[in-house]
Amino acid sequence: MGIFGNNDAPGRGLGYGGGHGRNNGGGFGVGGYCVCAKCGAKVPHKQGVKCTTLKCPNCGHTMIREELLKKS
Repeated sequence: MGIFGNNDAPGRGLGYGGGHGRNNGGGFGVGGYCVCAKCGAKVPHKQGVKCTTLKCPNCGHTMIREELLKKS
């Protein structure tokens, strides 16, 4: 066995995560809504502004992207 484990050449392993990042490497695109997970209030998503930086206009809870709420 070499100094790099089972492979004798560096860079041949499976690695961690496959390089896809969040949402398999893609964003959610333009449009959609930011939703409050606590009270359900919806506001239109604005390009370049993360929903998690917004507070709910009704209850003050942190907003999340609608697509993420549907996955849960």
